[in-house]
Amino acid sequence: MTADPADDTRTRILRAALDLFAEHGYQRTSLRQIGERLRLTKTAILYHFPAKEHLLAALVEPLVADLEALLDSAQTQPTERARWTVLEGWLDTMLAHRRPLGMLFHDIALIGRGDTYHRLMEVAMRANDLIAGPNAGRRERVLAVQAVGACSDPVVFFTDVSDEVLRADMLDGARRLLAPLPTDPAAGPRADPATAPHADPAAGPRTDPTAGSRTDPTTGPRTDVTAAPRTTVPPPAGEAPTRVTARGAAPASASSATPPGVADGAGATSRRRRPGRPPALGREQIEAARRMHAAGTHSVDAIAAALGVSRATVYRHLTAP
Repeated sequence: MTADPADDTRTRILRAALDLFAEHGYQRTSLRQIGERLRLTKTAILYHFPAKEHLLAALVEPLVADLEALLDSAQTQPTERARWTVLEGWLDTMLAHRRPLGMLFHDIALIGRGDTYHRLMEVAMRANDLIAGPNAGRRERVLAVQAVGACSDPVVFFTDVSDEVLRADMLDGARRLLAPLPTDPAAGPRADPATAPHADPAAGPRTDPTAGSRTDPTTGPRTDVTAAPRTTVPPPAGEAPTRVTARGAAPASASSATPPGVADGAGATSRRRRPGRPPALGREQIEAARRMHAAGTHSVDAIAAALGVSRATVYRHLTAP
């Protein structure tokens, strides 16, 4: 039985396209270059692939199909078994498609918003849900997204490491990530900082039984400064006053006081904005965000946390033309 010439030509085009994308990048590779390598006309290339984006989608198709089959097989398994079926199978699939995945890592986002893109997003969401398990809380869902990244990203970045060694290292990292938190029986259950009770203001200030008046045989009675009221030290000429609160405590400088204008509404914007968070992304950060989102290994929350911006900023750049 002989191969269909049309299928053989299509396979040759895909192979040549992958080689040229690896050499020059997707953006700098033209259909004419692909045709010249195969001694085909541009028209012959367009007969099989009406646009260059279709070449990229066809190269990603085997990866997407394998991931979909993996998730289908894990869907009916018990929670713990399904979790590790997905993680190990996901890693094995990434390693099996290691070369095209590495070559296309920077270009998968260029697939567009077509069928392949939506399938990638659905695959990522299904994998996250299976790893997190039913009725998962915030922490479990975050760890699930991180585990998918742990079984994906190193395949692209550690190209000089063998499949066997890399697989062992990546699975070890995923197991450590998902391992239960250690508990100290003697210490009792750990309190969640987010739900820990705060001091009861109605209970009033705590009194130190050791504080109060003390007597020095040589100098007479003295008062413990830790129990003394706060005192303002007169400043030298030209300097702001310094307030002393307790022995050994750092002085409170006037520079830490409320800035002028804040009390009457000025500066409200600066109070609401979280310090250190940039208002926008640079071009390289935008490209990185789109790559992570398109690859399906990071949620919008994870991308925002990695880049130090808000979810709204990430959404704005992901949806921008």
